[in-house]
Amino acid sequence: MNGLTGYIAGKGFEAELRHELDLSGVRVVATHGRLVLAEGPEQRPAWARNVWQCPEDLPVASIKKAAQTLRGIQRNWALLPVTSHRRAALIAEQLPHVSAKPLPFPAEVPKAPLGGWTLLAPDRMLAAARTISPFPHGEVSFVEDRENPPNRAYLKLWEAFTLIGTHPGPGDLCLDLGAAPGGWTWVLHGLGADVIAVDKAPLDPAVEALPRVEARRDSAFGLRPQHIGPVDWLCSDVICYPAKLLELVRRWLEAGTVRNFVCTIKFQGETDFETQAAFAAIPGSRLMHLHHNKHELTWVNLQAERGNAGGGQAYQGER
Repeated sequence: MNGLTGYIAGKGFEAELRHELDLSGVRVVATHGRLVLAEGPEQRPAWARNVWQCPEDLPVASIKKAAQTLRGIQRNWALLPVTSHRRAALIAEQLPHVSAKPLPFPAEVPKAPLGGWTLLAPDRMLAAARTISPFPHGEVSFVEDRENPPNRAYLKLWEAFTLIGTHPGPGDLCLDLGAAPGGWTWVLHGLGADVIAVDKAPLDPAVEALPRVEARRDSAFGLRPQHIGPVDWLCSDVICYPAKLLELVRRWLEAGTVRNFVCTIKFQGETDFETQAAFAAIPGSRLMHLHHNKHELTWVNLQAERGNAGGGQAYQGER
């Protein structure tokens, strides 16, 4: 399929992906389950978990020949089931095994390339040797800690740090806004950082008792940069309307006292594409719909990428 790119949405978020592509002027030509095929060069829409680069429409003369065709292109493939499920499974059984074991955290992203394929009909398959994610369908899973974190929100922060390839460490100061009950504070502390956890609600007692955690019973929106001074990471999983989070983020960006941001944009009701676009327009920004996100996006803005983008307020001062 010359000139087409494939985009894989998270389950239940196909409409968001299609609408985002429409807003960017990309013409969608077909949808196969979670796979959206669109014309033109590759885009990086926030609602796409994975992108299939230059997918090919290939004949399926038989199960054996289909597997041979894929093996002749490369070794590692992930099947996206769309139709003819039994036939697709039989082809997949003849392909080399690709391990998709849950990752420990922290861990490096797999380096081996991973292609994606699906059956469009019993006699046709679509295959892309190159995709932007080394994880099947862009879905990252972890060896979970079911005892220590107070909620499952920690998985979002684990995933964000894994995908961006960096995270806080010893000596870093992190500000966790909307911290209660403390899942993100638990992650940041576990990486060796000092954490100021801000929320009107109390932290889980076990998290609040951690040695490098300072709990402040305050409003994330009432806090001002001059109250804190320079911080290495501002993290927010606070529940609020996207426009209110954007206002908060702009305040801290203008102050120039934060090196790196990781924030969850939570949509309440309809997806606010206007505010999503405003976040995307901030120099150095990345928007991702993580495997562990619900109806929300994760916004990441790193000091190094702000500098490369040639805009944004420089980080001010030392602690």
